Amino acid sequence: MTYASLLLLPLGVAAGVVTTLAGQGGGLLLVIVLSQIVGPHAALALTTPALFFGNLHRAYLCRAVVDRNIALLTIVGVLPGAYLGGRFASLASPLLLKVALVVMTALAIAKAAKWLKVNLPRRAYVPAGLGIGFLAGTSGGAGVLLGPLIHSSGLRGSAFVGTVAVIAVALHAGRLVAYGGSGLLTTRDLPAAGLLALGIFAGNFAADRLRPRLGDRLTGRIELGTLVGCAVLSVLGVR
Repeated sequence: MTYASLLLLPLGVAAGVVTTLAGQGGGLLLVIVLSQIVGPHAALALTTPALFFGNLHRAYLCRAVVDRNIALLTIVGVLPGAYLGGRFASLASPLLLKVALVVMTALAIAKAAKWLKVNLPRRAYVPAGLGIGFLAGTSGGAGVLLGPLIHSSGLRGSAFVGTVAVIAVALHAGRLVAYGGSGLLTTRDLPAAGLLALGIFAGNFAADRLRPRLGDRLTGRIELGTLVGCAVLSVLGVR
C-alpha cells in the first residue's frame, strides 16, 4: 500500500466531518491535499466518485429538512453545467471563479449579518446552478460556490447541509459521466475512491451525531467561518 493510499481513509473522515458540520469544505480539502500528492487531474478523478457517494449519504441523513424547491431549481442548471464543464476539464478560468466566489461569499455574509434583506429570486437559481456546475466540472474547487449560493437563500443548519448535499449529488453525477467519457476517470481509480468514500461515510456519521450537541449558534458560526475559509483558499489559488 502506497503512502497516498494510507492517507485516503483519514482524509475521507476529515472531509466528511467538515462538510456535515459546515455544509461544504470537505471536497476542497480533499482536492487541495491530493493535488499535492498525485497531481490535480488525478485528484479530480479520485475525489469525484467519493464525493458523489458521500453527498448521497449526507443527503439521506438530512432528507427530512431538505428544501426541495431550491434543490430542484439549482439541479436543473447544475447537472448539465457539470457535464459540459467536465468535458472541458482543462479549460478552467481561475479569474472567473475567483470573481464569482467573492461576489457570492459577500452576498452570503451580508445575508447572515442581516445587512441585506433581499432574497435571490427563485428564477436565479437555474442560471446560477448552470454556471456553478460548469465551473465545478472544469475545476474541483468551484463546488464551494454552492455554499454561498444556498446560504444566501436563508437556509441554515441541517436544512442548509442537506440541500447542498442533494445538489452536490447531481453536480458530481454530471462530472462522473463527463470524466468517464473523456478517460479522466478509469476503473483503476475506483479502489482508491472507495477508500475515500468509506472515510467520508464515517465522518458523516460522526458529525451528524455531533451537530445537535453544538447548538444552532455555534453551527451557524462554523458554517459561515468555513464558507469564508473556503473562499479565501480558492481566491489564493489553492485548488
